[in-house]
Amino acid sequence: MDLWKYERELYKQGIKYIAGVDEVGRGPLIGPVVAACCILPNNFVLEGLTDSKKISEKKREEFYEYIINNCLAYGIGKISPKEIDKINIYEASKKAMHKAIKEVSKKIKPNHVLIDAIKLELNIPSTAIVKGDSKSISIAAASVVAKVTRDRMMLKLDKKYPEYGFGKHKGYPTKQHIAAINKYGLIEGYRTTYGPVKIIKIERAD
Repeated sequence: MDLWKYERELYKQGIKYIAGVDEVGRGPLIGPVVAACCILPNNFVLEGLTDSKKISEKKREEFYEYIINNCLAYGIGKISPKEIDKINIYEASKKAMHKAIKEVSKKIKPNHVLIDAIKLELNIPSTAIVKGDSKSISIAAASVVAKVTRDRMMLKLDKKYPEYGFGKHKGYPTKQHIAAINKYGLIEGYRTTYGPVKIIKIERAD
């Protein structure tokens, strides 16, 4: 897969600063949804970079450090579980992306934004790419930054509440995670509109 295809086409049009945007954390039962926005230099090279879900945790950590140290600019956007419950996860994902783009724009204003799947209303030209994290190097970089940022938040939570196993499942609804919620109850940060959490909440209220 040619990860530079979209960027190269934009460079040919004289576009200088291309931002890639991606989000992670739609599926977990706890914690925020996190988006990242990255602007890479046109000579950026990182062998093995692709969709963050296809990279091992150890590699992701290495890639994260390399990306944030070698990109032109990056920004993070986070939307809390309370707001996810209020506006729904799709709207929260878009809002997180907007925040990440706004953060990057404080450093370098992008001339064009490449977005993973979601169409955003922006005052900057943009392109939504289905499975963009495995088709665009800028989006792939953003996916790694977003994933590592969120995973580190889950690792902090794991230290505070080791019985829930956040270090392993990162908040996703695994059997182990559901069993832990049933045994220890809900702590702050759970998304109360999410099915498994909603059911447990109702059962405990009865």
